[in-house]
Amino acid sequence: MTQLWTILGVHDVPASLRWYQTLLGHPVTEPAHPYFGQVRRADGDVLLALHAWGAHEHPSLTNPALATPGNGLLLFFRVDDYEAALTRARALVPRLDEEPHTNPNTRTREFALRDPDGYYVTISEA
Repeated sequence: MTQLWTILGVHDVPASLRWYQTLLGHPVTEPAHPYFGQVRRADGDVLLALHAWGAHEHPSLTNPALATPGNGLLLFFRVDDYEAALTRARALVPRLDEEPHTNPNTRTREFALRDPDGYYVTISEA
């Protein structure tokens, strides 16, 4: 089996974990550690991992000043509760980066916003 874990460097793991759990409609839980948390599906699979900047010696997670958060990364979530996700997103941020629209390539509705660390997040209907 092969499984990919996307790990984001964040300033506040508990706050980022709550933000993603709220956006995705998951129950809010505490992270396993103050420096590391995981957003998991109901079946236990990891959707996203969050790691505090500088908490360990990981070369690409030492300092957020060394790179613009999200440069070269697009978090793209497909959800089956699109309208509810849109409502949750509007409650989390003052404005969306992209208002709801139909993507001509996927022919599905989507919108985009920035997380608390500046990462660009797209939500698309499944």
